[in-house]
Amino acid sequence: MARDTHRPDIFAGPDEEAMSSRLNWLRAGVLGANDGIVSIAAMLVGVAAATTDLAVIVTAAVAGVVGGALSMGVGEFVSVSAQRDAEEALLDRERIWQKARPEWEREQLVRLNMETGMSEATARSAATEQMEKDPIGIHARMHLGVDPDDLTSPWAAGIASIIAFTVGGLTPLLTTTLPPAGLRVPLTFVLVIVALAITGYASATIAKSPPVKAVLRNVTGGAIAMAITYGIGSFVGIHV
Repeated sequence: MARDTHRPDIFAGPDEEAMSSRLNWLRAGVLGANDGIVSIAAMLVGVAAATTDLAVIVTAAVAGVVGGALSMGVGEFVSVSAQRDAEEALLDRERIWQKARPEWEREQLVRLNMETGMSEATARSAATEQMEKDPIGIHARMHLGVDPDDLTSPWAAGIASIIAFTVGGLTPLLTTTLPPAGLRVPLTFVLVIVALAITGYASATIAKSPPVKAVLRNVTGGAIAMAITYGIGSFVGIHV
């Protein structure tokens, strides 16, 4: 049976078409959750090592979660907005080129098709059909690496980061404020390691990448961060 080039969806797997959008919010969500877990845990372990005053710990916890979530969300929004602006500028430029030099754009598409392994005759025939159907879209995808139907969303990324950071920061917030003073640090270490393992496994599962590598990376980085800040907090608590 001849392949229907106008129906790529019948050849793609059920999850492949939405991969770009999914990886966008996945990156923002996982980064936000990991940052919430690690940064809040590291900060509060350091504070708990320096003092057992619950009011100080709670104040630091709440300020850290709120400030960190807003900072993460705004940073992600600004970053993705810049990426979106660049994508839209490229598409605007492509629209101008299509009107100003259509034949040149057609020849460029022929060359791009040939680079995929097509013969020149096949590449020209394909380019003609592609230009007739969606010249902006095909050039954006093949030449610019931009999908006009799947541009990055700064609002989605920013909101995902805020929510993920807040959820991630809740675990160390609770473990350093609710238990007795003697259990705060060890309980935080244990639960944060578990939480980091879960986020690492979840991100690898959604992205269909090896889970062991993602889990080890998350757990190792988080453990090192908490160990360092605990040491600094202990030192400051003793000498101040």
